[in-house]
Amino acid sequence: MTTESTATDRPTSLAGAPTLQARNSAAFWTATARSRGHEVIRRRGFVAADGDERAGLRILIQEPDLGPAEVAELSELTRRAAGPVIVEDPFGATDLSHLGMRNWQMPIMLRLPGPVADPALDVIRVQRPEDLRAAERVVIEGFELDGFEPYRPGELFPTTLIEQPGVDVFIASADGLVAGAGVSVLADGVASHYWIATSSAFRSRGVGRAVMLGALAHLADLPATLTASKLGRPLYESLGYTVAAPSTWWASS
Repeated sequence: MTTESTATDRPTSLAGAPTLQARNSAAFWTATARSRGHEVIRRRGFVAADGDERAGLRILIQEPDLGPAEVAELSELTRRAAGPVIVEDPFGATDLSHLGMRNWQMPIMLRLPGPVADPALDVIRVQRPEDLRAAERVVIEGFELDGFEPYRPGELFPTTLIEQPGVDVFIASADGLVAGAGVSVLADGVASHYWIATSSAFRSRGVGRAVMLGALAHLADLPATLTASKLGRPLYESLGYTVAAPSTWWASS
């Protein structure tokens, strides 16, 4: 795995977790946009990955105090987006209700450095294109990403994604089949995790735990953040993650 940094002087307290998550999400979606050939727009208060009609627009709020000009630009990007829009606001401080999007909250969680158990299933870091395609299919199914159907190989996870600094994709196998997948991102000495998914045929068999443990194995000495769904939170708590703050998400549909 390649990384942009192996140390950080950023605070790793619960209070600092929203900033850590904001920066890591920006790193992940910047890497994703680059691998897809999509535009990345950087401002002081936000980063936007501006994609096509299927990938859509992803906006990552980076500061809690966006100015009027930044909100206006963000709003214009949203209005002219070619596809669906998702805005992540780890600070929960930017009101986008004027855009008519639905919103909800999910907790940002922080795990401090510490030991990591061995996964109960086989977990590997993806290096082969065929394994990346398998991971892609699991994530599309697990997250019900209907916008990526009909399936086009390499659209969600282009082959060059795993060549991006700090980005790794993992798959877990059970009964000789790919059962789960996930992405870890290391940026500025802080790790985070995305797209942790289990195939429907392997639910309730510890696949998500295996993926997380496999991804954490080489990150045990670093702080790690993530944004948890309601279903995922108990798993992450059992792995040593603690709720730090609510993150507000906005979506166009």
